[in-house]
Amino acid sequence: DKCVTWLSDWFEKNGPGCNAVVGVSGVKDSSVTAALCVRALGKDRVIGVLMPQGEQPDIDYSRDLVEFLGIKNIIINVGPAIADLLAEAEKSFEVSVASRTNLPPRIRMSALYLVGASHNGRVINTCNLSEDWVGYSTRYGDSVGDCGPLSNFTVEEVKEIGRYLGLPEKFIVKPPSDGLCGKTD
Repeated sequence: DKCVTWLSDWFEKNGPGCNAVVGVSGVKDSSVTAALCVRALGKDRVIGVLMPQGEQPDIDYSRDLVEFLGIKNIIINVGPAIADLLAEAEKSFEVSVASRTNLPPRIRMSALYLVGASHNGRVINTCNLSEDWVGYSTRYGDSVGDCGPLSNFTVEEVKEIGRYLGLPEKFIVKPPSDGLCGKTD
């Protein structure tokens, strides 16, 4: 309840009437963040953005979440932008593994800010304290946002918040993955 109140107050001070823009993967962090935003602002002020990189085998989780929450959603396939940028860079230099891994989250964040700027929105960071603590995020990528309602909560606390909010268990227990490098947090 304190988190919902904080989020509501944050929007009142930093964008009265603005929408919350949340990158939605359908796993615990984005699911809980979107649910908190719905609780704080109402479903009509939350936009879920699905950002597959080409074909995404588990995109049904994202679709199911936006349907469950009853929020607007936008799908932006970031695959072509990533491929085009890498192709241009490779004309001049060999792109490192770290650069290949971190480019997609940065493009996704650009897409979120594109949606936010076009829909009177504020981008909501979905990182939790555990991810931040061990450095499982990309600078200027998924670590960015106008506010981060989960930034003080560990993974286990985020799961409990999800259960308290009544999210279906599938959104809470699915092993998280960045969808990019094949690793989970």
